[in-house]
Amino acid sequence: MVLHQQRFSLDHGAFCQTLVQTENLLIVQDLDGVCMELVQDPLSRRIDADYVRATTLFADHFYVLTNGEHVGKRGVQGIVERAFGDVPFVQQEGLYLPGLAAGGVQWQDRHGKVSHPGVGQTELEFLAAVPQRITNCLQTFFGDRHHSLSPEQLQMGIDASVLDNVASPTANLNTLANLLQDTPQIYRDLQETMAQLLDQLMAEAVGQGLGNSFFVHYAPNLGRDEQGKEIIRWAKAGDSGTTDFQFMLRGGVKEAGVLALLNRYYHSRTGQYPLGESFSARQAPPSHQDLLHLVKTKFDLDLMPLIIGVGDTITSQVDETTGEIRRGGSDRQFLQLIQDLGDLGNQGNLVVYVDSSQGEVKNRQPLQLETVAGQTQVVAGPGDMRDREDPLQINVAFPGGHDQYVAAFKQAAQRRRAHFS
Repeated sequence: MVLHQQRFSLDHGAFCQTLVQTENLLIVQDLDGVCMELVQDPLSRRIDADYVRATTLFADHFYVLTNGEHVGKRGVQGIVERAFGDVPFVQQEGLYLPGLAAGGVQWQDRHGKVSHPGVGQTELEFLAAVPQRITNCLQTFFGDRHHSLSPEQLQMGIDASVLDNVASPTANLNTLANLLQDTPQIYRDLQETMAQLLDQLMAEAVGQGLGNSFFVHYAPNLGRDEQGKEIIRWAKAGDSGTTDFQFMLRGGVKEAGVLALLNRYYHSRTGQYPLGESFSARQAPPSHQDLLHLVKTKFDLDLMPLIIGVGDTITSQVDETTGEIRRGGSDRQFLQLIQDLGDLGNQGNLVVYVDSSQGEVKNRQPLQLETVAGQTQVVAGPGDMRDREDPLQINVAFPGGHDQYVAAFKQAAQRRRAHFS
């Protein structure tokens, strides 16, 4: 059975062979938890320099798609530069990871040139004030209640939590969640306070005529409600729930980013942009079906590449009271779109899942493995085991996490270079 018809395949040899032999190939890959370990403090992230070199061997067949950012103190640019210890070398050799950040509104090429397609200066100025608002909110929150954190712990927690991203300022509560694990109600209150702050920021944006400029992203989440707003995953015992509270530019969603990357890929192959040279993720239609329709009507489906989507954040949770299933995760929508795009072309696309539950962040459901007749297989995915009708079908799984995926990726890159040389 071919890979796109399988579920939770552990045949990494077949996966590598697909990367090696498929000439018309497009890899769209998340970063945190996929090629880097999930950590409480984003400043401590590390990336394998050999992995970065391997991405260059795929040339225009590889793009990243992340809710993080390329630039800034916590940007991936700095992580890559530290991996090599030589900034001019990284710039000259074109070792930056190409693709879209901030969900899809921040573009970077191989040489580190960054732009924000479709974003206005007024919007960027509004975002620039958000990190200080998050800092003030955290200071007020802990100043108003009794807690067991020392002044040093609190300052360290706040410093680690405020991500001063250019296009997606974020409260990342991973460190505070760990510090507050003995006082879960305080952490639960903190989640609610962060959500209220982002709601307040949205109201202020509306008051400044920027009502259509931003949206709130929670990671991980439980999908979207009837109004299209993402649903917080509240913390519970052993699960920190939603830890990333992001104030993002509207259009900065990964599924829209897929179309922007596909548009660039077609240009690299044909010299033509199916959606126009100036198309950005902010111009993409909001609904899943409209995204599919846009591809059907604007792209030559005979030239459609085999798209491989790689992510690590997929959730589903069954409400114990109503029995309703909530499906979410920041990678779900873009992986679902890639899966459904596979039905348009001549070959099925691949959805690849990297199990990031072994990292420092304790809000990932691990894959459940079982050995039968000497063969290891996945018996339960990353969501609720009772969710048996999830439309997103994971084709290839890496239960060994980012190390296992990176090893396979590097091997495939070397073999691909030899295959097409």
